[in-house]
Amino acid sequence: MKVRLATIEDMPVLLEIYQRARAFMVQAGNPNQWPEGHPSKDELLEEMKQDRFYVLESEGIIQASFVYYQGIDPCYKIIYDGEWLNDEPYAVLHKVATRGLKRHMGEEILNYAFKHNKNVRIDTHEDNIPMQNLLTRHGFKHVGTIILKNGEPRWAYHWCKDCNFS
Repeated sequence: MKVRLATIEDMPVLLEIYQRARAFMVQAGNPNQWPEGHPSKDELLEEMKQDRFYVLESEGIIQASFVYYQGIDPCYKIIYDGEWLNDEPYAVLHKVATRGLKRHMGEEILNYAFKHNKNVRIDTHEDNIPMQNLLTRHGFKHVGTIILKNGEPRWAYHWCKDCNFS
């Protein structure tokens, strides 16, 4: 597996990945997390400009895409019905999506984040059961609810290499 920054040349495949992800979410009972056209091409281009939009390749074929960065997510400053596991610097994962051609790409993305930071935060829609299952299976803890810029709530998850949940 190879992780690299996404490029403008990748855009046709990236748009295909997110179209597939939206369809998968609808089939899995989560029609509201990513409405048609989200994420938009402009959003993806903005993530590219900030050097935080990645693709995961296997044998030269893009299998998945995701946003990864180390820093503060403004939406994570306030958390409701819980608290983050710690206040240490963290990495953020967003827009995680797979092409559906190869299994376990979600795990590969999480492993990439684990390898580069000891604290990882991510959020998802309360109806996104497949993502919630992936996160809890890999040691993330549901820690509360955050509010996106558009006002929608999302369940917040935090993974911490050195945290003890007992």
